[in-house]
Amino acid sequence: MTKYSLSSVNLWYHDFQALTDVNIDIDNNEVTAFIGPSGCGKSTLIKSLNRMNDLIEGCRITGEFLLDGEDIYGNIDVNMLRKRVGMVFQKPNPFPMSIYDNVAFGPRTHGIKNRTELDEIVEKSLRDAAIWDECRDRLRKSALSLSGGQQQRLCIARALSVAPEVLLMDEPTSALDPISTGKIEDLINELKREYTIVIVTHNMQQATRISDKTAFFLLGEIIEVGRTEELFTNPKNEKTENYITGRFG
Repeated sequence: MTKYSLSSVNLWYHDFQALTDVNIDIDNNEVTAFIGPSGCGKSTLIKSLNRMNDLIEGCRITGEFLLDGEDIYGNIDVNMLRKRVGMVFQKPNPFPMSIYDNVAFGPRTHGIKNRTELDEIVEKSLRDAAIWDECRDRLRKSALSLSGGQQQRLCIARALSVAPEVLLMDEPTSALDPISTGKIEDLINELKREYTIVIVTHNMQQATRISDKTAFFLLGEIIEVGRTEELFTNPKNEKTENYITGRFG
């Protein structure tokens, strides 16, 4: 089942065209990876999936972005869209408050005040993000006291706390050590049972380990998209083959 369907998407920052005629379907309960060299449009596209680009001056978008058949650039409540479509960034960005308050922040924003309910949401989110056992005894401590890898899993818990349908991850492990990276990758494999995940990664081995589908970007265009194993073992486009074999990029 398709979660997102994008057709004829073009995006400009002032006069610079960052995306050109992008067409892609993103399927439910799968991990879709965006790969390609720096500055080729991967992060631009992932941010447009929950309208983060609205915040950038001079950004103009044409084409169709359908989420469950609904146009996300049409008459839609952007706050509700961002509740449905969570985002995890490259660098962990916990709020300067307690671990508990980080995770409870979203639910409180959406009107949940009941303490028991908040306790349950915080515990479930931290469990789902595979960090509950590491921080259950220090929920009142500052989130900034956690290690980098723990902070990133906390940020994933924070994104999960409002029960999204989609999780967007923009290079979520690029600032982490190999052990933390492994934990996040294991977590992504678990989370796709419940969520649709889109990940930008510079690490092609990571894409092969965790994604079901991969899209290769170059200069704002999707050159090739397909099942990950197929794209890496039998690419149809010479540019894709050159990139994945390390001949450029």
